[in-house]
Amino acid sequence: MNTTSEHDRDLAAKLRSLSIEPAAFKTEPPEPRVRRRVIPGAMLALAATASLAVVLLYRPDTLARIETVLAGLIGKDEAAISVDGTDVPAAGPIRALPSNNPADRALPSREVTGSGYVVAPDIATIFSKYEGRIAAVEVEAGDRVVSGQVLVRLDDAGARFALQGAEITRQSAELALTAKTIELAQARSSLTRTERLAGRDAMSAQTLEEARTAFDTAENAAQQARQDVAKADLDIDRAREQVEALTVRAPISGTVTRLTAHVGDTVLSREDSVRENESLLAIADMTTMVIDADVAEANIALMRPGLRGESVLDGFPDRPFAVEVSKIAPMISREKGTVTLRLSLSSPPSDMRPAMAARIRLLVGEAGDSTDHQQGAER
Repeated sequence: MNTTSEHDRDLAAKLRSLSIEPAAFKTEPPEPRVRRRVIPGAMLALAATASLAVVLLYRPDTLARIETVLAGLIGKDEAAISVDGTDVPAAGPIRALPSNNPADRALPSREVTGSGYVVAPDIATIFSKYEGRIAAVEVEAGDRVVSGQVLVRLDDAGARFALQGAEITRQSAELALTAKTIELAQARSSLTRTERLAGRDAMSAQTLEEARTAFDTAENAAQQARQDVAKADLDIDRAREQVEALTVRAPISGTVTRLTAHVGDTVLSREDSVRENESLLAIADMTTMVIDADVAEANIALMRPGLRGESVLDGFPDRPFAVEVSKIAPMISREKGTVTLRLSLSSPPSDMRPAMAARIRLLVGEAGDSTDHQQGAER
């Protein structure tokens, strides 16, 4: 039984009208024009449309969609054209092929970063050599001092009394030496007279021997008196040095970075002061400051003295300055897995202070490294 409806026959007629008929060949040569090539995608789309005709017979509303899709495909196919035998795509990015020229390829470089602190390598922590009471403090924290300048004065009555006692002892030793010297002179004169008489047989041999013994005894006594005077001089020097040590002077020129001395405090001697906070003060030379920074242990193969970079202080983030690696620590920090670098500074901020936090950045490149190593080998 024929169940084809009028609608189905209309749909079939429209599908047949979409078929492509070969055009008749023309005997006249075609006019020169830009040739267009239909991409096989459009042909595949037409074949797929024909194969779905049976399905479309049961879907009357899809004919309009197919026509729209075909129009879009044909429009896309026409975007691919050929000019003078060369295919040129109408759209799409053009990607450049990688160059094989070594000059066009940049050598890799690596940026090594680290952090650390500003350090004053020339710093003196000052203790009192002897115990005493602070009588005066002549400086304040932040003051600039020169070597030999008085910093603190201590008062120790015992040291002063010891000096006075040593001076009195020396005076006594001098008196004793004078007496022994007189006795020695008398013994020498007696011996000379006895020897002259004994040469004339006017003096016995026993008397001559006794004169010689008295002279030797007087000479030994005089020598002992001279040693007593020397010892008294040494005692005076020791007592005077202890008294002079009560006046604490600057061992180096620099800036007072820490001051813990106060008038009236009793300080211990250097032998008894085992902690830094028991010191009187600290002086640092601000003209020779450096940066000690830690970098990852994995970068140690890239590190070498003379490597340059840049540093910035947390206190002055907008004032970077140049640095150069001067030393590499011989030990690795087991706890942090880092190696410490000592860097010299070039034109740092004038108000930079010790213990300021710093960040460093070193640019290590293969080209620069190889060039530097080659120049070093030539030198």
